[in-house]
Amino acid sequence: MNSNSLRPFFSPHMRIERLDLSSGQCCYVVDDVLLEPERLVAWADTCRSAFRPVDFSAYPGQFVMLPADLDAAIGAWFTQYMRPLFDARRLIRMHVRLSMVTLPPAALRPAQWLCHSDHFGLEPAQSIQASVLYLFKDPGLGGTGFYEPARPAAEMRNLFGDAIQLSADAFTERHGIEAGYMLDSNRYFNRIGGVAARWNRMVFYDGTLLHSGDIVAPEKLNNDPLSGRLTLNGFYTCRRRAS
Repeated sequence: MNSNSLRPFFSPHMRIERLDLSSGQCCYVVDDVLLEPERLVAWADTCRSAFRPVDFSAYPGQFVMLPADLDAAIGAWFTQYMRPLFDARRLIRMHVRLSMVTLPPAALRPAQWLCHSDHFGLEPAQSIQASVLYLFKDPGLGGTGFYEPARPAAEMRNLFGDAIQLSADAFTERHGIEAGYMLDSNRYFNRIGGVAARWNRMVFYDGTLLHSGDIVAPEKLNNDPLSGRLTLNGFYTCRRRAS
């Protein structure tokens, strides 16, 4: 998969804005981030047969990895523009992929009915930042919602444990949560804000922050990179700043 046609990548006319959440945390919204986002979508279309179901996390869809030179370009851009906005001193590793949410609500496992964070296995001296770039023009495919726990830590641990271990029916009976994508507050989580989807918009946030895709119209989901919910998802593990 040749990526030479994708360079140059980032736009000099991007706009970075801070969005404060009701919890006191924040995220950063970068509009017009790519110079020619259509070229990345076209590249995704040429390798649509390489997309495969996510089997390493609860992400409800498919993914394909990027060529190494694009990984390097994204890492350099993150280091220059986004790393200074977080508790991040040095980039240790990163993982970037093109993804599409594809599963209908009835096919979701209980763990996929909940919001989630991206900090598993993180060492105390490390921080993790996450990003999502919307590569679709229909805002009805959904942006990103952010949440905080509404119950004590022990209850939250039990909830997430049951979401992995219990069947769908047993999970609903025990916790009162029905199958489907998470869109609002419930007994266990308070919604603290969200970012609407917009073509060529990239959102950065602390990877420990609970979040979920706002899949308000699941009937629109499909596995076509040209019309589906195509995103560029990134995860950046860094050393924390010296105290």
